[in-house]
Amino acid sequence: MLEFEEYKTKLNALRPALDDLGEALQLHEAEREIAELETESAQDGFWNNVQHSQQVQQRIKQLKNKVERYNKLRSRWDDAFTMCEMALEEQDESLLPEVESEYGVLTEDLESMRLSTLLTGEYDANNAILTFHAGAGGTEAQDWAQMLYRMYTMWTERHGYKYTLLDWQDGDQAGIKSATIKIEGDNVYGYLKSEHGVHRLVRISPFDANARRQTSFAALEVMPEIGDAGEIELRDEDIKMDVFRSSGAGGQKVNKTSSAVRLTHIPTGIVVSSQVERSHFQNLENCKEMLRAKLAEIKEREHLEKIEDIKGVQMKIEWGSQIRSYVFMPYTLAKDTRTGYENSNINAVMDGDIDGFINAYLAMKANKA
Repeated sequence: MLEFEEYKTKLNALRPALDDLGEALQLHEAEREIAELETESAQDGFWNNVQHSQQVQQRIKQLKNKVERYNKLRSRWDDAFTMCEMALEEQDESLLPEVESEYGVLTEDLESMRLSTLLTGEYDANNAILTFHAGAGGTEAQDWAQMLYRMYTMWTERHGYKYTLLDWQDGDQAGIKSATIKIEGDNVYGYLKSEHGVHRLVRISPFDANARRQTSFAALEVMPEIGDAGEIELRDEDIKMDVFRSSGAGGQKVNKTSSAVRLTHIPTGIVVSSQVERSHFQNLENCKEMLRAKLAEIKEREHLEKIEDIKGVQMKIEWGSQIRSYVFMPYTLAKDTRTGYENSNINAVMDGDIDGFINAYLAMKANKA
């Protein structure tokens, strides 16, 4: 029964970290704010200002999720410790696999939540807008871009977040040339901003009759959603708008009327488009949302004080510029070039299991701070 004594010691060693995490999360402050906001939301006329009321409700949800997640972590610690004591009292060795599993999950969740306290950037708490771009290479690269799209939407669903399609351009034969989604949830931009960059795929191409190994590239842009339009002002004289009919097969994703919108930000040369909505005005709003997000992301990445200093940048989607490689053949491995973190279960990674990569990057940044 020595193993259970060892796990009791390990669990006791985690208690100070749990207490420190509670302090770092400022739980008492969160509970006080929840009470204040709930009091406000119960007032007559609260819903007269729909935009403000929605912001209040979203803030309440975020705070409650934080408190609930920490409380679940404490409960998990209590359950694991109780299990150890029960096993020792009853001399029941059959509980050892369950104790080992609980301890593993507990330490992973504790580290993940600890890293979330490091998300203190200007936009880290915001929702995120993701844009996928296929690199050179035609169908192979376009298929890879859609595989990445699936990976991130599955990550979204794993975390109970919500995503909305803002733009979609079909590939020539398969996959996508580009697509844009908005992901809504706690600290989404803070978690996903490290995924911004070029992703490299190595596999036997299903589109090659000779079954040769192919290397493909796709790029992911990660930008914060700007809730207050005043943060990033879009002046009418700085924007050129084009209306066009959507192209490509599209399926149910793309509207076929001439309501698609393309906006060009003249000072920077940045171009965004949306063609998934039937309404010209909704596509225009999607474009403005994407444009504000892109300007904010560049502003943060370049540490610029003024939006006027932003210059449009074009990501090179090619060899040597990748942040991560995904190898399907001759072995299976996903490896991040910045942190060295790797996962040989490539199928799990493609099904959205990318928290290890995200947490490794956050830990690396924390160590450098």
